[in-house]
Amino acid sequence: MTSRPSIQSALQRYQAEIQAELRRAVLQVSEPAVRSGAPELESYYGQMQYQLGWVNANLSPIPAKSGKLLRPTLLLLAYEAAGAWGLTTETVENSDYLRRAMPAAAAIELTHNFTLMHDDIEDGDTERRHRPTAWALWGIPQTINTGDGMFALARLALWRALDEGVEPALVVQLAKVLDSTCLVISEGQFLDMNSETRLEISVSMYLDTITRKTAALMGCAAEMGALLGTREQETIDRLRSFGYAMGVAFQVRDDLLGVWASTAESGKTPAGDVYRRKKSLPVLHALEHARPQDQEFLRQVYQQETPVTGEQVEAVLEVFAHTETRTYCRTFLAEQCRLAHEALASVPRSSSPVATRALDDMEALVNFVEAAAS
Repeated sequence: MTSRPSIQSALQRYQAEIQAELRRAVLQVSEPAVRSGAPELESYYGQMQYQLGWVNANLSPIPAKSGKLLRPTLLLLAYEAAGAWGLTTETVENSDYLRRAMPAAAAIELTHNFTLMHDDIEDGDTERRHRPTAWALWGIPQTINTGDGMFALARLALWRALDEGVEPALVVQLAKVLDSTCLVISEGQFLDMNSETRLEISVSMYLDTITRKTAALMGCAAEMGALLGTREQETIDRLRSFGYAMGVAFQVRDDLLGVWASTAESGKTPAGDVYRRKKSLPVLHALEHARPQDQEFLRQVYQQETPVTGEQVEAVLEVFAHTETRTYCRTFLAEQCRLAHEALASVPRSSSPVATRALDDMEALVNFVEAAAS
């Protein structure tokens, strides 16, 4: 009896290949730029490498701290699940077939990090992945510029798919999908910032925002991987739907953990999102369903200028309990996971063991997120 794949094995499977492609994407541009007679550009590209987790604040190399690499992993899984462009007999030990999809995987991760650099500035976040954000070290103007450069690098990384034999028309299609997604992400960020100073935000408005800001790139990753793996439109549509459902599910999972996870589970302060007055799904649901006096209390807490006290946090959690907000969030998360399972179940199966393993890994991703709903 074979064991079920774990989230760890799914996320670690392509780490080395993704890191190698990312380094290729950055270094093939940065090294000629520095050699051209502008050695100060080493610091410019060093800031990108800091964002990618390759160097420390002094720009000295460190063991890679690049996060989960979830989006490029999803792209590669979708590529495999779609058939990896006719792969049927390759053993799972041979990864040469991944070369066709690696430039797109690097493009997705570089795009993600470009959005994080700008997002950190816009949200005023001074820490990410347990160390200072780029703007906290090098200032807002330079970090905006560096983020713009990373966006350009993402496009250059994608064009390298031509070197791997991907058809020019398909590369153009991939570029269109990625550009359209970047615009949608920017729309989501606009909506998010537009809501920061007010609480008159409905749950439906919030869900529209996170679909644009968070789910769009995961849907894009799955779609790009599927496009590289097959011409079968049904497969492409199903895998894109899976990516979108997982994007929403991951965000709602974060919203749940941001309020109800213990320190051991999340490594963060319990109810940290309440202390930060983050306008996540729990508080927006509570505002729609609380008694008038509780609604007024929530508005007061989330709009006051002084820090939230422990007593106020306990009172907010009591309102969440009265409105059965945790149950609502868990139910909503479970529904997104159901949609993800449904999308995977409808993907046409191939005889390739690589495709079978990829679908199993994608099920492991759903099961990992789904655990937060139990």
